[in-house]
Amino acid sequence: MRVLLAEDDKRLGKLIQYMLEQNEIQVDWVTNGSDIYEYATYTEYDILILDWMMPGETGIAACSRLRKEGYSRAILMLTARDSVEDRVTGLDAGADDYLVKPFEFAELLARLRALGRRSTQKIQQDIVQVGEFTLNRTAKVLKRGEEVIQLSPREFQIFDLLAQNIGIVVPRDIILDRIWGLESDVSSNNIDSYMKILRKKLGTGSTIIKTVRGVGYRLDAGQA
Repeated sequence: MRVLLAEDDKRLGKLIQYMLEQNEIQVDWVTNGSDIYEYATYTEYDILILDWMMPGETGIAACSRLRKEGYSRAILMLTARDSVEDRVTGLDAGADDYLVKPFEFAELLARLRALGRRSTQKIQQDIVQVGEFTLNRTAKVLKRGEEVIQLSPREFQIFDLLAQNIGIVVPRDIILDRIWGLESDVSSNNIDSYMKILRKKLGTGSTIIKTVRGVGYRLDAGQA
């Protein structure tokens, strides 16, 4: 297992790194939150362990940023913030688990093992069949049969989001939040334009993406 540890307390970070490595876990350790995004983007980690309060970009901000860009690996928030509101905020930002300091090291190891099992299951689901389309989340490739459909990163993220909710209407606001962020300048008209382009790329006869007027969009795997 390989993890990224983001912890600015050097004494604690050094101890966690040592203990994890004693349990045959490979650790990359950063002390500035601004390094989280770059490390997570360009290195294949099984789990990210993020302290909430970090210099530069906070762990919670980095977690939210990564999730909005489609990061699918496990994330554990490790923080002294222990209120129910803080836990909810951390989980809503995209964390898979939340461990409060001070903690027992045996519990941290147990949580990492549990997240590792979940990550293995997610890897098995990285190739998803959606009707006649094959979505490969790891390679960021969508195929229709053997034909590769050339999608922009945003278009792929939109299709992936719909594919994660097959048969369920995804509201425009959710699409906006997950793909661009609610504070962006993107409007509902922009989303409609993206959907029009996406449908065209999927094929003129494709009706897999349904419009639900006044609400959002739904992906129907049984339609093509």
